[in-house]
Amino acid sequence: MAVIGTGQAHGACSLLHAAGTGYGASIALDLPIIVKALDRPSKRQLEDSDDVLPAVVDAWVSNGLALPEGLEANDIHWAVASKIPQNRGLKSSAALSVAGIKALCEATNTDLSDFEIVSLSSQAQMNAGVSITGSIDDSWACLTKGWRLINANAEDIESGVVMSGPGPNPDDWIVLIAARDERKARPELENFAPLFQEFEKALIALQQGELLNCLTINGRAVCSVTNDLQGRKIANDAFINGARASGVTGSGPAVVIIIPSLVRSSAERIKSALSRLMSSDQIIETKFLSLDTDELEIE
Repeated sequence: MAVIGTGQAHGACSLLHAAGTGYGASIALDLPIIVKALDRPSKRQLEDSDDVLPAVVDAWVSNGLALPEGLEANDIHWAVASKIPQNRGLKSSAALSVAGIKALCEATNTDLSDFEIVSLSSQAQMNAGVSITGSIDDSWACLTKGWRLINANAEDIESGVVMSGPGPNPDDWIVLIAARDERKARPELENFAPLFQEFEKALIALQQGELLNCLTINGRAVCSVTNDLQGRKIANDAFINGARASGVTGSGPAVVIIIPSLVRSSAERIKSALSRLMSSDQIIETKFLSLDTDELEIE
């Protein structure tokens, strides 16, 4: 067995669910994933219950890109090492597809732009049935640092980028994730329509630069869409214990809680409260992946 290509990406959380208004935004988190393309099956069990990686290969081939020399689509196997809990709203499918595409790029000496990688990732997720909007904002957040506001109905990936930002300073904030048990079902697109005005409020907050307020408003709206009473209570209780923002990410069930790093005691209180609801391995502490000054100058 030989590794023919390796790709890396990271997880993210929602600022704005694209199903609410047609505009979506996610922000990068320090939840790394490494995907290796192999020419033989790995002995380790592959965690890809939604068959995202086969969909990546299909998207790659359907776009006229060459496979590794001497291999057919069925000859490509995978190994994954990930810190992103699956099916929790933390963009595991987007990260998996992005890292898989980057592994194929290395395996074939193919140079793709970020726009092309995002396009392939979105296509793969739609074909795998893990996205109702295309998850373009998720793919951007898993590929790059910071955040982008995306028009999910734009004609192409490039024109769909409406706004972007570096993200909050990672040193200023603690990001806690309550990664509850997997959701039993994904909401349908039509379930979001009654909450349009609430998602619009989140969109306006983001346009005004209020990222944390956007995350909170969006999370409350998603709880209403999914009738997630526990998620709403976890978010509300986090505020009582000192959080600055909190809300369900994606379509759930994970709740993201943002706490000022100077108030470490608040983070510990929230962790203690969460430990009464879930196991310790479901309580994750991480940070934002934001662009620094040098990277902003390059941009």
